[in-house]
Amino acid sequence: MSEYAEERGVPDPGAPCWVNLMVEDLPRSRAFYTTVMGWEFRPSPLGSQFLVAFAAGSPVAVLGARKPGFAPESEWTPYFAVRDADATAARIRERGATTAVGPVALGDGRAGLAADREGATFGFWEGPAPAWSAGEGSAPTRVDLQTRDVFDAAVFYGEVLDWTAEPGIDIAYRDDHVVVESGGRAVLSLRGGGAGGSVPAHLRPRWLVNFTVDDVERAVVAAIGAGGSRPRLSPTSWTPKGFSRTLWDPDGGLFTLTPRES
Repeated sequence: MSEYAEERGVPDPGAPCWVNLMVEDLPRSRAFYTTVMGWEFRPSPLGSQFLVAFAAGSPVAVLGARKPGFAPESEWTPYFAVRDADATAARIRERGATTAVGPVALGDGRAGLAADREGATFGFWEGPAPAWSAGEGSAPTRVDLQTRDVFDAAVFYGEVLDWTAEPGIDIAYRDDHVVVESGGRAVLSLRGGGAGGSVPAHLRPRWLVNFTVDDVERAVVAAIGAGGSRPRLSPTSWTPKGFSRTLWDPDGGLFTLTPRES
């Protein structure tokens, strides 16, 4: 990512700092998200199998080609900024969760990939990152954890990401969910609804990535026409600007479309 050094900075520790998707067919996924989101793609310094998505000139996400037989499910994955990747990995393991990858050196930072105790996949990143801020501009409005036990998840992520020690992080406990703010913006929420066992993938505990668009229903029509689909019993939520919609992309990546606030 050093190609975008002029747009880089050190993200707020404990907050989401990036999202990425590993796919089976990179050209197909590029065409899909260009059609639905209007993204422009540029080569990534990570190599020919990675593309950086841009919206209105700002980096939004990375798409990467996964190797055959590896990572069998395409999944939008949020990455969280941390001060020390090794300490974060140790806290994950100490709390009964799993580190799948790393921490490993990547560009001028260090990255790791993990799954929490319910199986929801997330990443963590130490070092400078593209100028990307959840809740602002073309970045996702926020990321939401769908889990079985909201308050157990809040304790887990609060300890792993050291939320209580970060002055810019505020945690609000609601009746049935938890909202985490960074710099006064809601950047993620922890919500119930995740079901264990052999249920469809979109109903299991997982992180959901929300992308903002001007017209949700138009984007849904474009997504269906480009090979996407809507999960049966797909979660839908209302915002003051209209309804959000959850979709599968052609490679099985689950994402949510949310109305952009004016």
